[in-house]
Amino acid sequence: MPARAGDMAVETHGIAPVPAANRYGSPRRLFTVWFAPQVNMTVVFTGTLAVVLGLGFWLGMLAMVIGTVVGCLAVGYLSTWGPRTGTAQLPNARMAFGGTVAVVAVIQWLSSIAWDGLVGLFGGEALAGLLGIPFWLAVVIVLAAQGVVGVFGYEVIHRMQAVMTVVLLITFAVFAWKFIEGHEVISLPTLSGADLVGAFVLEVTIALSLAISWASYASDYSRYLPVHTSRTAVFGYTFAGLAVAYVAVQAIGVAAAGVLTDQTAAGVRAIMGGGVLGALALIVIALGSVASNAMNDYSGSLALQTVGVRVRRPVSAAVVVVIAFALIMWLHSGDLAARFQGVLLFVSYWIPAFVAIVAIDWRYRSAGRDVVNPAEEVTPRGDAVVALVTFLVAFAAAVPFMHTNLIVGPVATALHGADLAYFVNFLVAAALYGGYRLVGRRTAQLWRAQVR
Repeated sequence: MPARAGDMAVETHGIAPVPAANRYGSPRRLFTVWFAPQVNMTVVFTGTLAVVLGLGFWLGMLAMVIGTVVGCLAVGYLSTWGPRTGTAQLPNARMAFGGTVAVVAVIQWLSSIAWDGLVGLFGGEALAGLLGIPFWLAVVIVLAAQGVVGVFGYEVIHRMQAVMTVVLLITFAVFAWKFIEGHEVISLPTLSGADLVGAFVLEVTIALSLAISWASYASDYSRYLPVHTSRTAVFGYTFAGLAVAYVAVQAIGVAAAGVLTDQTAAGVRAIMGGGVLGALALIVIALGSVASNAMNDYSGSLALQTVGVRVRRPVSAAVVVVIAFALIMWLHSGDLAARFQGVLLFVSYWIPAFVAIVAIDWRYRSAGRDVVNPAEEVTPRGDAVVALVTFLVAFAAAVPFMHTNLIVGPVATALHGADLAYFVNFLVAAALYGGYRLVGRRTAQLWRAQVR
């Protein structure tokens, strides 16, 4: 385990709770660790989708802000569990899911690979353009670099993100200024009526999917904080880091949609004016990809350990990198906008139900307690089975509401492309699991009253 801020040794500690005596750091670190990973071309490209869908600038911005805020609320809340449990998010989920958490952990592990692909794609594109090398070789270099950071673990990730926050902020600020100076920013909607409403809801969902995708990682990066760290501070810094980055960077995408489109890295280089400034921009894009994906690799390794696979965390982080290569090559080989949107939405459809289940369990379990040790918590087999069944039923209930190039549900079609799957997924899970726990609690209270 790292022992202090700046301890750059390889972290071999896995998913066991971090002892109180080994905690350190300030919640202020959470701002940079959540800000830097969002300042990348994946988030810019997500912003361009608002215009691709036909919303125009102002409606696109409004939809993006709504989805971002809702997703960031979930991540900020779950981040507060880190100091109280000393454990990462998937091991924390064992309290609700018991042994069945292995199913969720496998899904999380696969999702981390998908995110490696979505983010690493643009890093590889930027590096290939900069060095004039084949795209596949550039991807290998980017993945290797992020794998190294993921292997080193918690403290190295925090330190790197603090540095990258400054570097990325300056670079993207210059990019935004150069773009605004020479291009038309405000675009108008190209749709009307029900089609416009459907596109607006879909963009809300796209922005939500981006932000809430971090919910299953949330406490991974707060688990070393001291036990009695302010929950308000943990929530505030996490929420602010995510929300500020997402709103600012997606706004660049909404404004620059007409220039960037599928040629994201090339478009950035052209806007920066080529030359040294353009080259520096491509370098920063590649570094931003490494910074973001290092967190995917790290959290993916913790998810694999939660499954029960007996593998050292650094080795697991390296495995995620290898598999991500194939996904990146597939994304790059066809209609990027369609494939990107499809993967972006699909890999996170399960997360709202996950959030609902673990939050409800936590509400009952942590009431009146400042510290909860997941390693000592008991989860009845029946509760674990109900949690998993609820998780699966909620996903199935959301399928008709999905709208991606992978799945187009009949309800989404009837609603002119509006994707309500995330909201349905959350509400169904909250109703089923919340109802189950409420009935169980009242039954237990009646039984105790009769015994007395």
